[in-house]
Amino acid sequence: MDIVTTIPGLGSIPPSSALIALAKCSDNTFEVGREGVVSILTTGDRKVEFVVFDDHTVAFVRSAMGYPAYYPIHPVRMQKPVRAVLMDLDGTTVRSEEFWIWIIQMTVASLLGEPAFALEEKDLPFVSGHSVSEHLAYCIQKYCPGETIEKARAYYFSHTNRELNEIMQGRGKSGAFKPAPGVKEFLMELKKMGIKIGLVTSGLYEKAWPEILSAFDTMGLGDPCEFYDAIISAGYPLRKGNVGTLGELSPKPHPWLYAETFRVGLGMDFQERHSVVGIEDSGAGICSIRLAGITAIGIAGGNILESGTRFLCDHYCQNFEEILDIIR
Repeated sequence: MDIVTTIPGLGSIPPSSALIALAKCSDNTFEVGREGVVSILTTGDRKVEFVVFDDHTVAFVRSAMGYPAYYPIHPVRMQKPVRAVLMDLDGTTVRSEEFWIWIIQMTVASLLGEPAFALEEKDLPFVSGHSVSEHLAYCIQKYCPGETIEKARAYYFSHTNRELNEIMQGRGKSGAFKPAPGVKEFLMELKKMGIKIGLVTSGLYEKAWPEILSAFDTMGLGDPCEFYDAIISAGYPLRKGNVGTLGELSPKPHPWLYAETFRVGLGMDFQERHSVVGIEDSGAGICSIRLAGITAIGIAGGNILESGTRFLCDHYCQNFEEILDIIR
């Protein structure tokens, strides 16, 4: 019989969670057996480490950019009626991950000067769900050490601007942005139920907005700004001669995008969080929802299982019909 471990703030965790036990945090701040630390566990992709005490747990979010952070873990429960649903964009609302991975692949090919370069399948959990700079930092470390994030970002945005312009002109990569199966019906049902809807993406505005417009045009849902109650992206990229906004150092799995959508975008108090659910297909997104103190519902098709974050999902569903049954 499996032995279930109870972790403060996270609840019951079965051995199948794929959590990895550590002797100490990767930044050496906490160590098992010292200062009240009972255990330290990390997700399968090692992006988030959980420091467990007798009566509370804190999460350590690692950073490829050199700015990690610690967050308290708040217990969650789903309280009906559900008043708001927060949804991820890439992979959850719109199927576009292949397109953005392709852009990253072209970026690395440009850095290497090798047009035929291709990412490996085992790279996929590290080039989706996080920020552009996190993705690029991973690729630089593995494939082209010595190159800079700044040079990689220049190539990335050059490829992005070219390909998005082609798509907006009716050319470019075929089928880049497709509404997820069943998402239109799901969104319309939420509207009928009077549930507020927030859209949350780690994508920078210039890459996220064409996706949203394309999907809404395909679904015939009109203006996304009128349809959604709040839309939060990772803002605008910093470039020479322009003003950027915060977003590259605070994306998923940090809680801030979901916290801002919930608290600022929808104007709901932290005490109301139990009547809100978040829906994600990525491990980074699931961590972000939970660190924001919100119930997380995972949807199949992303890297939740591969990243070892399934245990953070209150529910894990195959489609939107299953999620509706949970929300009703």
